[in-house]
Amino acid sequence: MIKTDMLIIGAGPTGLFAVFEAGLLKLKCHLIDALPQPGGQCSEIYPKKPIYDIPAFPEVLAGDLVDNLMEQIRPFEPGFSLGERAETIEKLDDGSFIVTTSEGTQHQAPVVVIAGGLGSFEPRKPPIPNIAKYENNGVAYMIKEPEDYRDKRVVIAGGGDSALDWAIYLSEVASEVSLVHRRNEFRGALDSVEKVSELSKIGKINLITEAEVVGLKGEEALDSVVIRHKGDASEEEIKETDYFIPLFGLSPKLGPIANWGLEIEKNAIKVDNSYDYQTNIPGIYAIGDVNTYPGKLKLILCGFHEAAIMCQSAYQKIFPDKKYVMKYTTVSGVNGFDGSKKEAKREVVKSIN
Repeated sequence: MIKTDMLIIGAGPTGLFAVFEAGLLKLKCHLIDALPQPGGQCSEIYPKKPIYDIPAFPEVLAGDLVDNLMEQIRPFEPGFSLGERAETIEKLDDGSFIVTTSEGTQHQAPVVVIAGGLGSFEPRKPPIPNIAKYENNGVAYMIKEPEDYRDKRVVIAGGGDSALDWAIYLSEVASEVSLVHRRNEFRGALDSVEKVSELSKIGKINLITEAEVVGLKGEEALDSVVIRHKGDASEEEIKETDYFIPLFGLSPKLGPIANWGLEIEKNAIKVDNSYDYQTNIPGIYAIGDVNTYPGKLKLILCGFHEAAIMCQSAYQKIFPDKKYVMKYTTVSGVNGFDGSKKEAKREVVKSIN
């Protein structure tokens, strides 16, 4: 049995930052994640993708963001149960919870925090009859290592941020990049749309709109893709294609958590955002992309905010008789459980007579 102050389900950026906020309150954390490493989607799906909306980072790779978060929480010595999925939860008479994983590992804590991002997920696959034949043999649903596409001919399908961002990134890596989208309008950030348009004009990206990929060819490995144009239903073939990457997002599923008696709305967990992001079950919180409330924005920085507010509430629940006075880290510094101490240097100012 693993006992801790705060059990966090999900080791993505929001879950990791919750460890830091909890550590400032002297709360010990343990994290459960079905993936084999911390970082969530940032590590598993797009570790080399740049993120632009993290405060104080004009640009940071997703994998680097995870590395920085791991370094930030290192003094608080969190525990991890990785490669295990949270399966069942039981509330004990003393108000604490026991969460059992798919591997049979039991965890006990007075507070459970669900920070599972989109939950368990799988990529949305286009309805191409023989696409499974080329999976891992020319077809990829996510980009983990951009260098795999060095000097290759790549066809990307999609109209969201992921498709736009990777088309831009790979335009400097691959020998040829084609971006196929079924509409003329894109769903991504305006600056990314403008960048793709600029790269298309100078021949760095082959932009094909009002069209979709309808066929794949090749004896064993992928060799070419067939594109059908919307207007006249004509078809064209992009030959000598090394990779086809359909980026249509993820199909999220809450998995076993959906059976825990939590209030669910559109595959997300409803929380009280006016106070502390607690669910309908006292002692269970939900933060990050997994939760929903009026005005919800699914941004990493919003998850960070939710983690900070949640930890204040969790402290009061764990220690109802203690009064915590919040202090800025610039004043109090950071005391790690490993004996480390970080604080600003004290300047001595002498008065002048």
